[in-house]
Amino acid sequence: MHANQLAVPVETVRKLVDEQFPEWRRLPIKSLPAHGTVNAVFRIGDQLAARFPLELRAVEPTRRWLEAEAEAARELVGRTRFRTPEPVALGEPGAGYPLSWSVQTWLPGVVATGDDPAESVAFAHDLAEFINDVRAIDTRGRTFSGGGRGGDLQSHDAWMETCFENSEGLLDVPRLREMWAVMRSLPRSAAEDVMSHGDLIPGNVLVSNGRLAGILDVGGLGPADPALDLVSAWHLLDAGTRQVLREDLGSNDLEWERGKAWAFQQAMGVVWYYVESNPAMSRMGQRTLERIMADESAA
Repeated sequence: MHANQLAVPVETVRKLVDEQFPEWRRLPIKSLPAHGTVNAVFRIGDQLAARFPLELRAVEPTRRWLEAEAEAARELVGRTRFRTPEPVALGEPGAGYPLSWSVQTWLPGVVATGDDPAESVAFAHDLAEFINDVRAIDTRGRTFSGGGRGGDLQSHDAWMETCFENSEGLLDVPRLREMWAVMRSLPRSAAEDVMSHGDLIPGNVLVSNGRLAGILDVGGLGPADPALDLVSAWHLLDAGTRQVLREDLGSNDLEWERGKAWAFQQAMGVVWYYVESNPAMSRMGQRTLERIMADESAA
């Protein structure tokens, strides 16, 4: 998926676990399907999951990144009734793998898809509850860091131009350009930053019997535009259940439209970038854009 992507064979994981955490030597290790794009994930026994960064980066910044993710995960634990991973340990480079890696608790459940839970009203209520729970966490005076999604929409213009150029032949680029021209001009609301998960895409959401079973990849928890977690409305829900989510959250028109804009920005990036290396992720982006375009047509 990435030009500098690392190979992480299960044999390497076995060596690292045995050398650094001998108490887990008797536990089986299993490679998991690659739903995400940032980490290779392995299950250790029944209760643990090891996550190995896939992109080759400098050692110390990677370690600090993993430490920050663990701190964010600890901040979220117990703040919602929905299960989230808990940090367990931080591994060191070795056995041919050049970076630090992390271990966290394993969560049961099935990763959300385009069909499940798109039409589940119960799931929409659950999702709204989770977003409200996260928003209720005290920012402790922190504000958006300035990196990635969650601040100024117009700061993403250069990236969006790259996306439009690389999406020719894949998407209706002229129409999408027109939509972004409107979205990018949406003003930031007067509301202060609130705590946000930051990446509520299907691959980070676990479902069971049409309900929310857990939330993964919580290391990006932090203060951001209150509209940011509304990306989930477009990534996960159809029109009727989106309205349920909106009503539960009490989103006004500006917040709702900015949430749509953040989902648009994210979807535009994944369609072309992963079209060959991660088709499931690319299809997720296409589905999100289809929902947004349908909503715009119905307006």
